[in-house]
Amino acid sequence: MEILKNKTVLIVDDESANIYALRNYLETVEMKIEVAYNGEEAITFLSEKKSVDIILLDMMMPIMDGYEMLHVLRNSDSLKHIPVIAFTAKAMKGDREKCLEAGAWGYISKPVNLKILIDLITQWV
Repeated sequence: MEILKNKTVLIVDDESANIYALRNYLETVEMKIEVAYNGEEAITFLSEKKSVDIILLDMMMPIMDGYEMLHVLRNSDSLKHIPVIAFTAKAMKGDREKCLEAGAWGYISKPVNLKILIDLITQWV
């Protein structure tokens, strides 16, 4: 998918298997992949470095969860513009709305439907 080629995605998830699956799939559309294992690591990465085109954010993580990370992002002048797609495993009724209210631009439940994920990413990059 040409629109995603060379775009950088930051995957924030504490589960290596999820990162592996997302990385493998997103590399097939030639996206550049960065990884953080919790929100604190992701915020450090973003503040020290680099820009990313989009963030895929697991909402349930140790140290700093997705909700805390969204709060930090949306209150930072230099980071609030970054699109975030939130995802969670134990999807409950109201999770989507809760994530969007917290500042996510999109939401998808696990296991991630890869076609829907690509559609969401394409919408925001």
